[in-house]
Amino acid sequence: MRRRMKLGFTLVELLVVVLILGALAFVAIPRIGQSSTTAKTNACDTNVDLLNSQIELFYAQSGTWPAALATITGDVNYFPEGEPVCPFSTAYVFNTTTHRVAGHGH
Repeated sequence: MRRRMKLGFTLVELLVVVLILGALAFVAIPRIGQSSTTAKTNACDTNVDLLNSQIELFYAQSGTWPAALATITGDVNYFPEGEPVCPFSTAYVFNTTTHRVAGHGH
């Protein structure tokens, strides 16, 4: 008896694999895009919280509120790695009445 060896894949097998990979891509790609937006929003919220905590630290150390946001962000004692930047390229706005940086609502 002679045995015949299978040397490759059939067209049906390849088609099934391509369909499975296509279905996985159909599910995964929108999730990756959504995750990117969620990560940027969370980073922006964290930056706002960090700015507000540094404003409060400035007040605790000096006894006065900063006149502008640049007073804090330009000081290497408060931000040694530089000013936090919004991932959506939106400027942070300092409210001199409440002495807070408001969230952007991305």
